[in-house]
Amino acid sequence: MDSKLTLSVDKSLAERAKLYARSQGRSLSDLVESYFKILTSDQEPSDLEVSLKIKSLKGILKVDEDYDYKQELSDALSKKYLK
Repeated sequence: MDSKLTLSVDKSLAERAKLYARSQGRSLSDLVESYFKILTSDQEPSDLEVSLKIKSLKGILKVDEDYDYKQELSDALSKKYLK
């Protein structure tokens, strides 16, 4: 279950972070969650690095801005299991 979290950061930092997240095709919440996972992980940072092949795939898929992957997943799972 997701939990809402309120953070206080410098306004210009928040804007830069939002722009960065958007440029990466991710939400700011997703970036923060990923960072927290790394911080609290028992793994060494080198174990968490993404291979160059995986990094090269980033941004390869282009979708409309209003694309709702959760809805698409829900539709596909409904179609698969509720025939």
